[in-house]
Amino acid sequence: MKKLIGDPGAVVADALVGIEAALPQVRVDHENRVVLRATPKDEGKVALVSGGGSGHEPLHGGFVGFGMLDAACAGEVFTSPTPDQVLAATTAVDRGAGVLHIVKNYTGDVMNFEMAAELAEGASVASVLVHDDVAVEDSTYTAGRRGVGLTVFLEKIAGAAAEEGRPLDEVVRVAEKVSAQGRSMGVALTSGTVPAAGRPTFDLPDDEMEVGVGIHGEPGRHREKLAPAPRIAEMLVEPVLADLPSGGEPVIAMLNGMGGSPLLELYLMYGEVAKLLEKAGVSVARTLVGNYITSLDMAGCSLTLLRADDELLRLWDAPVETPGLRWGR
Repeated sequence: MKKLIGDPGAVVADALVGIEAALPQVRVDHENRVVLRATPKDEGKVALVSGGGSGHEPLHGGFVGFGMLDAACAGEVFTSPTPDQVLAATTAVDRGAGVLHIVKNYTGDVMNFEMAAELAEGASVASVLVHDDVAVEDSTYTAGRRGVGLTVFLEKIAGAAAEEGRPLDEVVRVAEKVSAQGRSMGVALTSGTVPAAGRPTFDLPDDEMEVGVGIHGEPGRHREKLAPAPRIAEMLVEPVLADLPSGGEPVIAMLNGMGGSPLLELYLMYGEVAKLLEKAGVSVARTLVGNYITSLDMAGCSLTLLRADDELLRLWDAPVETPGLRWGR
């Protein structure tokens, strides 16, 4: 294993030092491992808090800023943040209009965000669950579907609604609408490697791929021999479309890298996905291609589609200024 690390046990803390040094638009509460906006949101606006295990960058800390998150809690690699971390973030960003917790559906995340909400005396806290992965109904870490790529869409769109000054119940309505109308599916060509462990998180022969992999390397639907890109695109598009809510609205599409595949391959893959969506009569209104929710250095990709009506498209297009997404400002 070759990694750009110092103390293997301090990778997350050391990365937060670098984040604060590199990104003037955020500040870091190092004691609680929380990334916060350098300039807090105006009083009277709903605040958004998310977080999870580290190793999925730029999610979540890379999406702290205008138009998205107010704070992100960084757990250890692939480990949920603690209730104390979430409580510290919630208290720090509450501007008097309530706080929305955006929680990926993993048992530890769900439990710890719930505990933090109960402890947040004086703050009005709501939560929305992301559970968009169509690969499996239950997994190693979840009851129900895993929360994966749709988290990026939800943080962007709910963040825009909050930035407009909508009340908490309206921001929750929009967030739940996104959660209901988006689906994802991923494939791994290699395992990622946890720095402190120094070994791959799962074994995958060089000539095989994991179809439907989770972002922690959880098993997917099946393994099979490595296939060319057009066939892999079919393995992503078909199950997502089969589960995507029907309707005539266009979709927002994200072809996401898992951290170890170059942009050349990701754009190649999106070209194959676009052909299949056109063949299926699905109109694509907006597109993202790149690394947005990764799994350390895992090679592979995931596809997320969100059925987006005029309201969701307008909120998607609203200005955003974060390290990981920026347009309109």
